Amino acid sequence: MELAKQEYLSLYETMLRIRGFEERSRELMLEGRLCGFLHLYSGEEAVAAGVCSELSDEDCICSTHRGHGHIIAKGGSIPKMMAELFGKDTGYSQGKSGSMHIADMDIGIVGANGIVGACIPIANGVAFALRYKNKDAVSVAFFGDGATNRGTFHEALNLAAAWKLPTVFVCENNGFGMSTPPSRATNNKYLSERATAYNIPGITVDGNDPVAVKRAMAVAAARAKKGDGPTLLECVTWRHHGHYIGDPALYKDPELQKKWLAPEVDPIPRFEKRLLSEGHASEAELEEIRGRVHAEIEAAVAFAADSPEPPPDSMYENVYSE
Repeated sequence: MELAKQEYLSLYETMLRIRGFEERSRELMLEGRLCGFLHLYSGEEAVAAGVCSELSDEDCICSTHRGHGHIIAKGGSIPKMMAELFGKDTGYSQGKSGSMHIADMDIGIVGANGIVGACIPIANGVAFALRYKNKDAVSVAFFGDGATNRGTFHEALNLAAAWKLPTVFVCENNGFGMSTPPSRATNNKYLSERATAYNIPGITVDGNDPVAVKRAMAVAAARAKKGDGPTLLECVTWRHHGHYIGDPALYKDPELQKKWLAPEVDPIPRFEKRLLSEGHASEAELEEIRGRVHAEIEAAVAFAADSPEPPPDSMYENVYSE
């Protein structure tokens, strides 16, 4: 699978957009301008960028509490996302969902979920609906390594395999289920090995390489659309920050943290070097993208800050009873 120059640049821009949004959100939270929980996706950008680059608006994703990157990569509105984090009326849910429950059904973002592993069986339901409606589309479930130890994970893989649903299960193995490394929670070297129990493909890729993720996702999506059933795709990556803003992450080995944050491992500087060395971009082109993304993020912050608060009566809207 050969990529065109624009595909390389698109992957880079998506990763930059995610990192910019997350780090700016972190600053705003520490300044006291945002409230609630904030689970940052920094360090995992290559996974969302690679997976979603193979999806159209017809394809659907089900996300997690650490879902900003998925939503941005799928084409979500950054100003509306930022306004939602600010709790403003112009946000995706008029400020009611906050960080962990953003959805945009128009472009296949079924919604993020604050419960660990909850999106996995939901993705199967979406996959069943897509097939029932004869859609040439797939349903993607994003989840962390910790979710693979929940019953919902095993039930969903079993059902998807038995019914050959067009589901792609994307495990973002970022090194920790909250504060517990996979090595202390499972006897598997690779979490993709768990696919063997359900007689479906299990693939482990370098989750810091957007091209490797994109290529693996292309194979999984093609399999699903042919009617051959689901794939378990494990992307090995690293969460740069604590589980949430305020978590000092003392459970992380300092040397291991230093290794994963080094430029030769961090997905963004690593990909920049590749783009330059392989001739996919010039430094001037990369700088233009950086400037454009920075301006986009700052414009989103200004939009959110200037947006109105939700009117008090809006608390009675979007409810199931009078």
